[in-house]
Amino acid sequence: MRHKFGYKKLNRTSEHRKALIKNMLNSLIKYEQITTTLPKAKVLRPQADKIITLGKKNTLQNTKILISKLQSTVNANKVKKTLSKRYINRKGGYTRIIKAGFRYGDNAPMAVLEFVDRDVDAKKVDRKKKELKSRPEENKAISA
Repeated sequence: MRHKFGYKKLNRTSEHRKALIKNMLNSLIKYEQITTTLPKAKVLRPQADKIITLGKKNTLQNTKILISKLQSTVNANKVKKTLSKRYINRKGGYTRIIKAGFRYGDNAPMAVLEFVDRDVDAKKVDRKKKELKSRPEENKAISA
């Protein structure tokens, strides 16, 4: 029985744990899928579900709470405008954990934490579009 155990400590101080959860929440909201260790994913899952539920109730107070928890207005706006609309008919269970084997170096159990019905293109947010060196227009101009 787990009576009187409120949360997992993850071998970190409280400041480090809070910063870890905040950073991982921001990454999850931004990319909609992250790979992490299984214990971290299990700690992060209820936090992410609470954030989405806050975003579904569109009030000023909930907006302020979202911004204070995420420390990012961009991610708070994404939660309010995109994710809350996507899960408007769902009453919970916005995330899923998929076990992903074991890490090579220390054999730690890994997991993929992702939103249900996620946007596949969200992982490409920061990637720059590669310039194609051989464009057909340039090749025609060179050969002419």
